[in-house]
Amino acid sequence: MISVTGRQDHSPVLISTIIDKISPVTGIWIDGTFGAGGYTEAFLNAGANFVIGIDRDPEVQKYADHKLLKHEGNFSFIPEKFSNLCRVARELGYDLVDGVILDLGVSSMQIDSKIRGFSFRYDAPLDMRMSKTGVSAEEVLNELPESELSDIFFKYGEESKSRLIAREIVKTRSKMKLSSTLDFVKIIEQVVKSGPNTRIHPATRCFQALRIYVNKELDELKKTLVESQKILREGGFLIVVSFHSLEDRIVKNFFRYSSNSRPRESRYFPEIEEHNSTFEIVTKKPIVPSFDERLENSRSTSAKCRIAIRTGQPYKNKTQMAHQ
Repeated sequence: MISVTGRQDHSPVLISTIIDKISPVTGIWIDGTFGAGGYTEAFLNAGANFVIGIDRDPEVQKYADHKLLKHEGNFSFIPEKFSNLCRVARELGYDLVDGVILDLGVSSMQIDSKIRGFSFRYDAPLDMRMSKTGVSAEEVLNELPESELSDIFFKYGEESKSRLIAREIVKTRSKMKLSSTLDFVKIIEQVVKSGPNTRIHPATRCFQALRIYVNKELDELKKTLVESQKILREGGFLIVVSFHSLEDRIVKNFFRYSSNSRPRESRYFPEIEEHNSTFEIVTKKPIVPSFDERLENSRSTSAKCRIAIRTGQPYKNKTQMAHQ
C-alpha cells in the first residue's frame, strides 16, 4: 500500500485478527495512536460509523488530512495526547464510544525519520519528542545526574549495564556536549560489546529507555487505560497492541485488576472501594502475529494484543493514578 507521502506502508499489526475477533464492527471508535491512519482506515472499512483519530505527533497531520478528504463525515482528527481521549470525545459530542484501540510505542514513520533521533541507525539530533515539545533527549543526557540516567536505562530499558553507561555519559559530557544520536551510540558501544551471537544492537535498550522517559509513555498509558473506563459504553472494546514487556505488563495487570480475574490490590492503579469489575477479558493470553505476518512485517515480531470488553459496572476510584 502506498501512503499519501509516497512511501510503502505495511498494514497495521494484527489488524485482520483484531477485526475477526470483534466483528461486527459498528458505532463510534477512538484510534488513540493515529499515526498514518492504518487502524482508522481498517475500522471504517469494517463498518465503524465514525472514528476519532488522536495523535500528539504534528507530523501525522498530512495523513489525517488525507483521511478527512476520503472519509468526510465519518472521521475527525484531534492533535492531542491519547490520555485526554475522554475530553476529546466529549468535546466532539460523544459521551460514550463503542471502542478504543491503542497501538503503543514508536511509529514506523517516527523510527524511519532521519532527523528526529528515534533510531540509532541514523546520525540525527538527540530529540525523540513525539509532540516536538518539552524536554528533549539531548537535555536529558546532558543535564541529569548519573544516578538518574542509570535509573532510566535500567527501569525503562532493562539494561544490565545501566550504571556503567551512565558513568561514561557523565565522563564524556564533561569534555563535550552530547548533541547527536551517534554521540550516544558511541558511548553505549564502549560499554556494551556486541558479538557474533548478539541478537540486538547494543544501543537498542538505551534508545528505548530514553524515548519512553522523554515522552512519559508508561504514565500516559496508565492514565489512558483508566480513562477508557469512563468513555466506553457497556459492551465496548478496549484493544491494546504493545511491543515490549513493560507496556504489556501494564496492560495485563490493568485488565486483571479491572476484571473478575483480579488477584490482589495493585499499587499501579487507583484503589477501588469495592471489587468493581469494569472489564471482561476477551484474550486470556495475548494475540501474537502469525508466522506469515512476521515474515512480511519484521516490526510485528514482538507485538502482543490484548482485548477486553467494558461491563456495565460503574467506574469508582478513591485516588489518582499511582506512579510506577
